[in-house]
Amino acid sequence: MSDTVINIKKEGVTYLKLNRPEKFNSFNKEMAFELQKQLDDCIRDEHTRAIVLTGEGKAFCAGQDLAEVTNPELNPGFKSILEDHYNPIITRIRNIEIPVIAAVNGVAAGAGANIALACDVVVASETASFIQAFSKIGLIPDSGGTYFLPRLIGFQRASALALLGDKIEANEAERIGMIYKYFSPENFKDEVDHLAQKLASMPTKALAFTKKALNKTFSNSLEEQLAIESEYQIASAQTQDYNEGVTAFMEKRTPKFKGK
Repeated sequence: MSDTVINIKKEGVTYLKLNRPEKFNSFNKEMAFELQKQLDDCIRDEHTRAIVLTGEGKAFCAGQDLAEVTNPELNPGFKSILEDHYNPIITRIRNIEIPVIAAVNGVAAGAGANIALACDVVVASETASFIQAFSKIGLIPDSGGTYFLPRLIGFQRASALALLGDKIEANEAERIGMIYKYFSPENFKDEVDHLAQKLASMPTKALAFTKKALNKTFSNSLEEQLAIESEYQIASAQTQDYNEGVTAFMEKRTPKFKGK
């Protein structure tokens, strides 16, 4: 196991911490493949009911390590970087049937920003920032940036940020709907832990169906989306957690969901 991604398990939550702090957690080939592996391990781990993706040190993730792409002996080429490194991370985050929280502890730039925005719930420290840094070096946003950003904040803002590469501070990111919430640096860890534990204690199957429905909403017509809601609602009603939720409501007690 590579030490480029730290794995910590706690009460139904798996914390995945990008661990190249000396490089602001920028991605190289090793870290990209290790994150994919760790996400796959979470899929197989029946005890993991929520995932927190964060960064070690001062940064969340500064995107691609340019030292790798400028070294002829290390550079895998952009086709491989996108198709083998980043795109599989994005598809895993969207398809994994448990909630993924991006806990953005510092700067999130380039692919680092867009990996965060692909997560189900994005929270940030007040000291964090988001930068679509691609245009500054003659590239275009990748890792789902042209997909998620317009859907989160609208076409005009997304276009301006992609073209200009402006830095967005955490409070502004919350205001424009880029992220869910931001917290003070002093409270950030506790707030992230509280959010993760809350999601881990919820009906996991229903959350998975919700996630799958949201994945389809931008490509479906209203009629198609209504049909998806019907399909997934019927499936949710067959779960043990639904029975527990209804029983607990009738008995006026807190439900004890088991994710089944």
